[in-house]
Amino acid sequence: QVQLVESGGGLVQPGGSLRLSCAVSGLRFSISHMGWYRQTPGKQRQLVAAISSGGNVIKYADSVKGRFTISRDNAKNTVYLQMNSLKPEDMAVYYCTQGSNFYAPNDYWGQGTQVTVSA
Repeated sequence: QVQLVESGGGLVQPGGSLRLSCAVSGLRFSISHMGWYRQTPGKQRQLVAAISSGGNVIKYADSVKGRFTISRDNAKNTVYLQMNSLKPEDMAVYYCTQGSNFYAPNDYWGQGTQVTVSA
């Protein structure tokens, strides 16, 4: 059974930081492309960041470049999203995903974790 379990969401003030983690089980993590999507009410889910199976290829949405960093630890079957300089428009439910397509790694989804950016 494939499981992606996110943690690390919460409430943060504008300009603050959060680190999301996603623990993965039930699949071969080391050969999996991983991603983080986010969704706000009434909008489509947006791919925020993706990282290749080996960690050597990374892409970001333009809106988060320079502020967010995706990384992975294949020894721990975990992917991370470090979010700095958070803005109110970053507020969303963030989903960890896995997929065979690096440009849309969305075969499997976690349950999501809420990130709230508010003063």
